[in-house]
Amino acid sequence: MRRMLLTLGLALAAVGVVAQTPAPAAPAPTAQAETSLGVKSANVFQLAPGADADAKYKDQTNAERGQVQPGNNAPMWRAVGQGVTGYSSLPKSEAPEAGNLIQPFVQYPGSRLASAGEAWRQVRNNIVIPYGAALLLIAVGAMALFYFSKGTMELHGQETGRKIERFTPFERSAHWANAIAFVALAISGIVMAYGKFFLLPIIGSTLFGWLSFALKNIHNFAGPLFAVSLVIVFVTFLKDNLPSKEDLVWLAKGGGLFSGTEVPSHRFNAGEKVVFWGGVLFLGLIVVGSGLVLDKLIPGLIYERGTMQIANLIHGVATLFMMAMFIGHIYMGTIGMRGAYKAMREGYVDETWAKEHHELWYNDVKSGKIPAQRSVPASTTSATAVKTASV
Repeated sequence: MRRMLLTLGLALAAVGVVAQTPAPAAPAPTAQAETSLGVKSANVFQLAPGADADAKYKDQTNAERGQVQPGNNAPMWRAVGQGVTGYSSLPKSEAPEAGNLIQPFVQYPGSRLASAGEAWRQVRNNIVIPYGAALLLIAVGAMALFYFSKGTMELHGQETGRKIERFTPFERSAHWANAIAFVALAISGIVMAYGKFFLLPIIGSTLFGWLSFALKNIHNFAGPLFAVSLVIVFVTFLKDNLPSKEDLVWLAKGGGLFSGTEVPSHRFNAGEKVVFWGGVLFLGLIVVGSGLVLDKLIPGLIYERGTMQIANLIHGVATLFMMAMFIGHIYMGTIGMRGAYKAMREGYVDETWAKEHHELWYNDVKSGKIPAQRSVPASTTSATAVKTASV
């Protein structure tokens, strides 16, 4: 028993000696290369000049971490995630956020802590992309269903051979310039947004990368053309797209699409006017305005990341609605109605076509209120003029 007590006493004494012995001094922290954020990684954390003084991040604690955990860059990257501003050689006027690698992390209601960039990505990938695809598929499916159930709208009467000028050469040029730019933008936009789902697995990453790069440049150059032609189209067709009381009757009867009986209308019916005011003007202004922001073509605007993210979401949503609306317009202007495409290609329609599809406009032409031939000078002889409707 005495021997056991002696052994225990010797052990406790040894522990006391060890506890009183000073630990060897840790090696002095080696100097680390300063990052572009003005932060010395691993050993000592240092904010860039001008940063918030309240965010100095406990330098002593970081120094101790540098001693026991050399090479630990967690403090630096934690500060980066908090939106600390560092150094940048880019001018503030051109890149106001160049000193910030990551947008600040914030707590969004009902979600985890995330940066503004991550929030934008989640909204784009989980809301805009899938629901936008559903909208386009619904529009295409509706047109397909209507076509296979109703078919092309044919004329009920025989053509007379007498022609009425529906679109002048200038009107057709403005329309086709706008239509071609729209198609280029729509195709390139769809490939950039959805191409990785249906093209990338087929053509591979290399070809898809080159295709996306080419379409991105086409998109950027076709955008200004679309904007200019959109303004010309709006001014050119504004007069004939002003609302009238007959439009209410047309809307109430659904344009006669389901009854099979045409509803009298002026040069443009209420459905075409909805496309004009809703698609060309309202959505057109949103699409063009947000597109100019994305192309950095608005002088005086500060192009921060948040600005570009909001513009991107607005642009995407507006273009999806515009494409869905124009799908119906393109359908009616091509296979949906016999003679509609020919009218925009050649400029003329038969008397029978005008009477059946736009009876009020036809009556105005017959009464002389609207000339049947608008692009040919009045002095042109009947031998050289296109045969027009008698008035």
